[in-house]
Amino acid sequence: MAIGEPRPGYELWRPNREKASSRQMQAIVIALMLATAGICLVVAAGGWARLEGGGAIVISYVGLYLLFAYLVSRWRRGVLPVASALSIVLLIFALIAAPAWFARDKAGFDSPILPEPLLGILTLLIVPISILTIVAAMIGFNQEWHVEEERPVGSGPRNHGATA
Repeated sequence: MAIGEPRPGYELWRPNREKASSRQMQAIVIALMLATAGICLVVAAGGWARLEGGGAIVISYVGLYLLFAYLVSRWRRGVLPVASALSIVLLIFALIAAPAWFARDKAGFDSPILPEPLLGILTLLIVPISILTIVAAMIGFNQEWHVEEERPVGSGPRNHGATA
């Protein structure tokens, strides 16, 4: 019998994934990551000409957050601490970048596609969303989504099998 395989007549069951609190936290983390990716994409598209080479970093954040949201939807809790760490870095970037968008709203500066005050507000909006992402990801990580138990086949309320 291979490691991670249930004994004959048994199935793997992940009880913590069936809890309402785990499902809610999974949905919250996914929503926060998608919101962050969306806001970053709008800021990158709206201010691309003025990001001074930082656009590639923003686009990589968008890609990573979309990937992490997908992985969390598949109950992969290992990305949650990484998402928290990246949210801390993004939070710092947003706190530094937001005042610069507001400072560009003066005569003599070339305007980006979107108005500078809007880009500044969107950048500031990343701050509370990042804080919420950090908190939600750590709560989700502590919910033990990875715990597996064996139970006789068909004995539970739902038959998840080994692939759930």
